[in-house]
Amino acid sequence: MKRRELREHIFELLFRIEFNDPKDMPEQMRLFFTDMEELREADQTYIEEKYARIVERLPKLDRQIEETAKSWKISRMGKVDLTILRLAVYEMEFDEDVPVGVAINEAVELSKKFGGDDSPAFVNGILGKIGKKE
Repeated sequence: MKRRELREHIFELLFRIEFNDPKDMPEQMRLFFTDMEELREADQTYIEEKYARIVERLPKLDRQIEETAKSWKISRMGKVDLTILRLAVYEMEFDEDVPVGVAINEAVELSKKFGGDDSPAFVNGILGKIGKKE
């Protein structure tokens, strides 16, 4: 599976956090992977591990997003945009395999696919400010 596909699956799992109790997420993960056809074990492991690392850092990621989006509280952000930002900020800050520019570009592409009309500009604006701090 290509990186973009892996990232999209991680986004989809992270998005489920917004609608499920944390104790239900293991079952949500099981259902998620059951629905996937022809998933290689290495890809599933990659998705699970990256998902877990992101979830572990959610409070820090959310603080950084909220500090950067000065007039936006996390609670007011669209769930899709927030999930994309969490994934991208994690990649920018903690994933040495993903260059900052790639993380931003991939986040904008996700926002075009899953977000609203204003999502790409919103996501790009927030991540651009974070990227300048790097």
